[in-house]
Parts: sequence; C-alpha cells; structure tokens
Amino acid sequence: MLTRLTAFNNRLMPGRSLDEQMDNTFILAQQLGFDALVYDYTPVPIDQDGSLITPSVLELRNTPPDWHALWCSEGFYQIDPVQHLALSTVSPFVWSYEAKAQTALQKIIDPCHAPVSSYLHERQLTCGVSVPIHLPRGGFASLTGLRTGKASTVLKDAQQTLADFSLITHALQEAAYPLFSKELRTYPHIHLTKRERECLKWAADGLTAAEIATQLSRSLAVVTLHLASAMHKLGAKNRVQAVVRATHYRLLED
Repeated sequence: MLTRLTAFNNRLMPGRSLDEQMDNTFILAQQLGFDALVYDYTPVPIDQDGSLITPSVLELRNTPPDWHALWCSEGFYQIDPVQHLALSTVSPFVWSYEAKAQTALQKIIDPCHAPVSSYLHERQLTCGVSVPIHLPRGGFASLTGLRTGKASTVLKDAQQTLADFSLITHALQEAAYPLFSKELRTYPHIHLTKRERECLKWAADGLTAAEIATQLSRSLAVVTLHLASAMHKLGAKNRVQAVVRATHYRLLED
C-alpha cells in the first residue's frame, strides 16, 4: 500500500497548481472507472447552528456545467446528504441514491435532500465513492468519484476501487494543501481587523478591557470599541461568546 501511495504522490506532486493536481487526479480516477470528480475543502465545515458551510474550494471534473453554481450559490451543498455523511464519518464509503441499494446513504435520506437527489437522478450520476479527510485544527476535505451505469454493477465495481480511490484522495490532499493561500485556509465570511483579533486573543487569556488597553498601550475607549466591533461581526451577545465563536471559526490563529 505504501508503494502505491508513493506512486500516486509521484504522479500528483509535479503539478504546480490545483488545476494541474485535479487534472492528474482525474486521470487516475478515470483509470478506476469514475466518470466525474468533486473535491471540496473548507477550513471550518459547520457554523454555530450546525449547518454546512459552503467550501472555500470546490474543484470539479466532468460534472454538469451548473454544478458549481448550484452547490456554492443555490444551497445544494447544505442539503447534499453525501456531504453530511462524509462529515460524520472518518471512513471512505460507497453510496447510491437508488432506493433499493443498500448503502449508508439510505439510512439518512429524507425529503429535504430531494433537490439534490432529483438533480443526480436526471443526470444519471446516482452512485459514487467518497473519502472524507478530517484535517488538523478542524479543517475538512473530501474527494468524491461519481459513476454512471446500472446501480448494481456500479456499486460492485466502486467497492472494489475503494482502497485505491482512498489512496488517490490522500495523495491529492498532500499535494494540494501547500498550494492553498492563507485566505483559503481562513473562514471567509467574517473578517476581523488586526486590532480586533488582538483584543479577542487577550480576552481569551482572561484579561479585562482595561488590562488589554494596558497591554496594547491603547485607551480603554479604543479597546472597548474594538471588542464591540468584533462582537457585532460575530453576532455575539458578550465577549465570552465572541471568543468562543472566533475560536470556532479559526479567526484567532496566526
């Protein structure tokens, strides 16, 4: 297995961009019989209410042309049961939207997933393999290979490729992650200023506003203003909640 992982790494590492990495990955996936490929990455997978956060990176190969817009702008990502399943497990899995199939997906499908299910049925992309990657500090990525064809045959073939597809996924992640900018590795929907982050970091260490003002050589009024601004951006009721939310969204990391 180590030899095969090394071979996959050697195939992917020469890529100088994420596009090249994905192109190389898709070639490998096609050799395993997959017809389309979906890769997603997010530094924070769920928000404070437990809803899936639209990924910072969504790379597609040979998917329908409207896929990116639907998943990133129309809310399909939030109601994609495969993504929910991937986030809840650490193991690669085979899935199918066919009602008679016996996969993990049948246990969680409900009416709220209907738009995604209907879309994939119409395009005959109802079966696939997904590999979740739970990253350090809470980041999350996954690679999904989709197959067309009869469910029974496709599922059997997909099951046999699960090990190799998992190796390809980890090889891609190892090659791609160093290419991500700091912006991609940061929660994109809340932007704190440098001073707001500093004040929250000191508050996380237990300092009062007056103590933070002394630490930063700023007036109490200025520090209070920074803390209030951060609380507003985070939708927090108080400083403790602001620190908790900023930590959850990885906004206090250097």
